[in-house]
Amino acid sequence: MRKKHKIDMLAFERVIGVFASITTQEDMRKFMNELLTAGEMRDLTLRWLLLERLVKGETQRKIAEDLQISLCKITRGSKILKQKDSVTARVLKSERL
Repeated sequence: MRKKHKIDMLAFERVIGVFASITTQEDMRKFMNELLTAGEMRDLTLRWLLLERLVKGETQRKIAEDLQISLCKITRGSKILKQKDSVTARVLKSERL
């Protein structure tokens, strides 16, 4: 059985600092490719795609069907976008997809 590791918050803060210090898209792309597995990149981009589609006003059922993911994942994304202080919502809405 795999052990579920707790989040080391000090390490998490260091990672956030590294993300915030990267200033070019090229460096961020390389960093992400070095840091993440193909599965982690797939999961991250899938989450981003569903958030983009929610912001565009697509229905949760349509997104679930098209992306072949559960409604639970989409509901989580919807809750994130509805939060008053959501950075994700602010970023996506500023992009005007």
